[in-house]
Amino acid sequence: MTKPSGSLFQLAVILSALGFFVDIYDLLLFTIVRKDSLADLGLSPAEILTTGELLISTQMIGMLLGGIAFGILGDKKGRLKVLFASILLYSIANILNGMITTVNQYIVLRFIAGIGLAGELGAGVTLVSELLPKEKRSTAAGLIAGFGLMGAVTAFFVHEELTWRGCYYTGGILGLILLALRFNIKESSLFHAMHRSDVPRGNFLMFFTSRKRFTRYMQIILIGLPVWYIIAVLITFSDRFGDEMGIEGVDPAKAVMLLYLAIAVGDVAVGWLSEKLKSRKKVFFMFYAIAILFTILFFTQHGKSATTFYWICVGLGFGAGFNVIYLTMGVEQFGTNLRASAGISVPNMVRGSVPLIILLFKYLRDVFDSYLTGGWITGLILFGIGTMAAIFLEETHGKDLDFIEE
Repeated sequence: MTKPSGSLFQLAVILSALGFFVDIYDLLLFTIVRKDSLADLGLSPAEILTTGELLISTQMIGMLLGGIAFGILGDKKGRLKVLFASILLYSIANILNGMITTVNQYIVLRFIAGIGLAGELGAGVTLVSELLPKEKRSTAAGLIAGFGLMGAVTAFFVHEELTWRGCYYTGGILGLILLALRFNIKESSLFHAMHRSDVPRGNFLMFFTSRKRFTRYMQIILIGLPVWYIIAVLITFSDRFGDEMGIEGVDPAKAVMLLYLAIAVGDVAVGWLSEKLKSRKKVFFMFYAIAILFTILFFTQHGKSATTFYWICVGLGFGAGFNVIYLTMGVEQFGTNLRASAGISVPNMVRGSVPLIILLFKYLRDVFDSYLTGGWITGLILFGIGTMAAIFLEETHGKDLDFIEE
């Protein structure tokens, strides 16, 4: 078997980071252009709110289904096949998004884009984790996620210069350019070795045939839920929260940009600290605590300025850097024959939970007749679930990945 390369800057790492950059550009672009695009399609302010919730939920359902499909493909046919197929699908969907004239077209294309977006991050982290020595896995994951999340920042500035249709065209073109560059990446030697054997590969049902395996799988998904609570509830509808707290001038697009800039810094810090402290779980709880602190500050800023609001968004983003932990552990917890299925499906199961998170938030805000009360109770529930899941999760720092699931 080929000895893993020790360089963090080998082609697979660089192109995985660039791929996640384009992935996040597209994923968060809708959040940034939500108001402009729906208003241009003739929707009223009330319709923009409800249709926006529907569209983001549809996109996330697409990612959930795509995560399962691409995970199976990654274990059966290879990690590279997923990287090629996913970027091609969401690049084409991006370009077509710029051509829509009706809400129904928007719904269909965000669903298709969601399926395509599902394969990018998990396949990249799986491939790089198998190519690099174990001492550098989380650092590489942090670099991929950190650089990739700059795609959201780029989307914000592109939106400042172009129309919402131009933003979608730009994302599609960037994806097709990156697709051409990827033909020089080599497949993982661990996958090649496993591919030549007769072990079952990409059997998604194996996650449900063993109690221990199912428990591990669910724990990794549950620890990631608060990340998307922060993104899909607190930040996506930050203007509405600002209004409720008497804060004028909150721009959701700017909040998204600042959040993702901070998540990028947090991701790199988490990856580096994880190797220095030789523990995934210790660093996870450190950054979980930061996220909880700034969530509390978010709901206690009545009458403050938009500037204060944005700084709290930065704090939320830095704390949310713990997302690197569930990405890395999702790969490290499972054998080579299920590694892509886990690594690709886990982040998309987390993303796919967004419709449920939004439903919980809507239910609670109706029950308490308060946007703010519904918001903080939703956060309390999700952070509580994530904390309990993490406490009993196996530590995987330094784990050898050369094994299979029986």
